[in-house]
Amino acid sequence: EVRLVESGGGLVQAGGSLRLACASSGFIFDDYAIAWFRRAPGNEREGLACINNNDGTTYYGDSVKGRFTISSDSAKRTVYLEMNNLKPEGTAIYYCAAAFQKLEGTCQFEYDNWGQGTQVTVST
Repeated sequence: EVRLVESGGGLVQAGGSLRLACASSGFIFDDYAIAWFRRAPGNEREGLACINNNDGTTYYGDSVKGRFTISSDSAKRTVYLEMNNLKPEGTAIYYCAAAFQKLEGTCQFEYDNWGQGTQVTVST
């Protein structure tokens, strides 16, 4: 079965950086798209970035565009999210998710496989 494990969260000051990792198993890596989401308590889930492993297409949400970078390492079956210039409103649980979707040119799919999340806390 599809399994995803996030790591790399922690406490960071505003303006600092973190790199999150999503390690995966149980599926053909290149046939899936991978996305990062976050959820703050009381808030709706927010899509941050995604990558289509079929062709490398990426997408970024407006709130993180220019600050976050998503990348994929097929040999390690791991997707990373490099987060720079973190802001207090970025305090949330960060999740990765996977979608079986071989369509190319986009990665905005319905994601139905989820990791357990990793906590990111941004202090002022």
